[in-house]
Amino acid sequence: MTTTFYSLINEVQNTTTSGSTKRQLRALTRITDLFLAGSGRYSKQQIKLFDEIFKTLVVVIELKTRVKLAGHLATDPNAPASLVKAFALDDAVAVAAPVLSQSNALSDSDLVVCASTQSQGHLHAIAQRRTISEAITDLLILRGEAGVVHAVASNPGARISDGSFRELVARSSEDTQLALRVGTRHDIPRHHFLKLLDTASASVRSKIVAANPHFSGVVHDAVTEVIDDINLEVRNQSPDHARARKRVKRRKYWRELGEADVHAAARAQDFETAVMALSVLAACPIELVERAVLNDNPGTVQIVAKASGCSWATAKALLLMRVADRRLSKIDLDQARENFERIELRTARRVLEFYKARRDARPSESHSITITVRESATLAVAMS
Repeated sequence: MTTTFYSLINEVQNTTTSGSTKRQLRALTRITDLFLAGSGRYSKQQIKLFDEIFKTLVVVIELKTRVKLAGHLATDPNAPASLVKAFALDDAVAVAAPVLSQSNALSDSDLVVCASTQSQGHLHAIAQRRTISEAITDLLILRGEAGVVHAVASNPGARISDGSFRELVARSSEDTQLALRVGTRHDIPRHHFLKLLDTASASVRSKIVAANPHFSGVVHDAVTEVIDDINLEVRNQSPDHARARKRVKRRKYWRELGEADVHAAARAQDFETAVMALSVLAACPIELVERAVLNDNPGTVQIVAKASGCSWATAKALLLMRVADRRLSKIDLDQARENFERIELRTARRVLEFYKARRDARPSESHSITITVRESATLAVAMS
């Protein structure tokens, strides 16, 4: 066996013979088979030694041949996992990219190692895989530069966590192309979609609408109307919103809906139920409540909470919801409490009535008069 083993190593390193690429691939595969044949009897130290041998063998092969071998292994369903892993960790992107982007022999743990330690080129190759788990996309978005992040956002097979969607939306504020890619994903949670629309430029919003034909029938020229009409479409198609609406409607008709429902939903980070219940209690349009909860300005959600008759405890729970990513310090919260307690109930309700009156008065033609959430907050301060 020893003679055979070293003969195979020599064959791997020999690049002068005709058809060397196929010969080297066969030799590497046979070495792997020899290792696997006795893998059940090997100690951890021996297995580690075998891995080092693979790495050494792969390195000594010239780059051009390594690229060809990697191309063969990438699409081979029976490719030895240890060998594929060795190519995946190759410093040369041309070698690593084929297996990183295509090979099914790589486990998630292998991809985590590559995504945690390798170059942007390696990360970009991983972002091309047909399917990518949340653990991998989290790393790609955390470490990746623009090209990598764009590739992840464009990949329908990439599963993206709530935290990573938050990061994508934040980056989109200064990256038009990323905003378009994120905004047209079918799996984007609705609260992130709303945040994206609220922070994107008018031109980006128009492109997101254009990229979604099912929105075309509800588009108007006014920016606020565009957001609200898109939101209506998305809201109506959201199963989470449908479930929340059913729960809140049942409570409303039982005359049991109250502050406790808003507080519990906010503490549970249940965006859909919180905004639905708050909208009912405040008797105001749900789009206003959604923007208030998602707005970076803590004053907006306090106005709605006050108009709903909620206490500071519930207003605080709404301010601390992760969907807005406010990251308020203790000093910020103390200031917010002081402001909340200073707002009178009648003042908060007058702000919402003013908003609703302005919304109801908007003409059907393209030009409309609207009041933004930020303007509502300013008005509330002025009236207090």
